Amino acid sequence: MRLRPTILGLSFEFSKKVNVQQEIMKKYSTLTLVVALAFCLSQSVQAQANKEAAKFAREGAEASKNQDWEKAIDLFRKATDRDRKFAPNLAVAYQQRGFAAANDQKFQDAIRDFGEAIKINSRDARIYEQRAAVEMKMNDSDKALADYSEAIKLSPDEVRYYLYRGYIYEIKGNVKNSMADTEKALKLDKHNAEALSRKERLQKVQSMNAPAAAPAASKSP
Repeated sequence: MRLRPTILGLSFEFSKKVNVQQEIMKKYSTLTLVVALAFCLSQSVQAQANKEAAKFAREGAEASKNQDWEKAIDLFRKATDRDRKFAPNLAVAYQQRGFAAANDQKFQDAIRDFGEAIKINSRDARIYEQRAAVEMKMNDSDKALADYSEAIKLSPDEVRYYLYRGYIYEIKGNVKNSMADTEKALKLDKHNAEALSRKERLQKVQSMNAPAAAPAASKSP
């Protein structure tokens, strides 16, 4: 008879724990449902954003065909805001507008657009090359030198980048570095006419700058 209260007590405690667990499970189930609904809503919003992004991208591509770069950039920017996979399209639009500006002698506009393209896609050597070409037209050889150096880092087997940088070194009077780039160009293309011509020209400069040999000591009669 003494065991009964204890058993009843244990039964009560067990029942209490079960009730607590049930409450926890209810809360957990509710939380899981909320998370699931939020995820579904997020997926739905993302799907809608992707549809809008694709629509803007299609319109941007059409504007690019018509060379309406202002409209193309605006549309690709909207597409990219909704889906980052369209960022390369935006970079190309900036690049194309920069190229068009350079052709119209609007060099500052071109530099700005190439800079925007590089912010989006810093791994494209051609953008650095195009910006460097404009910088040379603006007589900013130091910036052009830096951009060709970046292009070489990204595409170390591209002969023309060594030729361009070698040319800048040459006009700056840096014969040593110009010769080094010329040799690299010839290593990649041993028959390159421009590199062969520059090497010959640089060798003449080196010969002219070489210290004169000391006269031989005369023998005593």
